[in-house]
Amino acid sequence: MVNQVLTKDMNAIRRLGIEALTEKLGAIGMLEFMRQFDSGYGDYTKERQSWLGNLTIEDITDEIHDMKKLQKFPNGA
Repeated sequence: MVNQVLTKDMNAIRRLGIEALTEKLGAIGMLEFMRQFDSGYGDYTKERQSWLGNLTIEDITDEIHDMKKLQKFPNGA
């Protein structure tokens, strides 16, 4: 069987792999397994910079302290 698989083209190997995973794991299990290998897309580092800007650790800790104060005194009292 291994020799047969090695001589097939990549589409056939992919199809046989998906069939084997589906047989052993079921459709949902196969999808969850395949999802582990999705590397996503885009450039996370550049995108993160656009979300965060030039935040410092001090900015973040100040924001956390402000949020905690609001939780203690939700009406500003």
